Amino acid sequence: MNITLNKINDAVHFEGASSTTSVKVHIDGSPDIGGEGLGARPMELVLMALGSCAALDLVSILKKQRQQIDDMRINVEGARREAIPNIFTRIHISFSLKGAIDRVKAEKAAELAVKKYCSVHDMLAAGGVDITYDVQVA
Repeated sequence: MNITLNKINDAVHFEGASSTTSVKVHIDGSPDIGGEGLGARPMELVLMALGSCAALDLVSILKKQRQQIDDMRINVEGARREAIPNIFTRIHISFSLKGAIDRVKAEKAAELAVKKYCSVHDMLAAGGVDITYDVQVA
């Protein structure tokens, strides 16, 4: 896997690209370092990576179990320490599912998705980040 970052403006706006897709991601810094709100911040991308990694696995597991997912929303909230670097100390993932979904199957699938299959979870947890999750089914 390989990515490239290209500086887009005179501030701190970058465009990221992967060697495996043609998708571009815009990244920007906070206003205190010259960011202009033109992209996601790096630590936001970490939360997005964790949430999407777990979500992709959750969808895959539930589909294999023939559960009907009509809608899905994932909220990922991270708490960071005050000292620099401001790393995450705790992250909580909330999965909100709608459809013909068995709650017990959804909870087991979420456990597998987060704790067994999500490589982003394992990298963050190995660094000491406390990662929790919950599942709501409507």
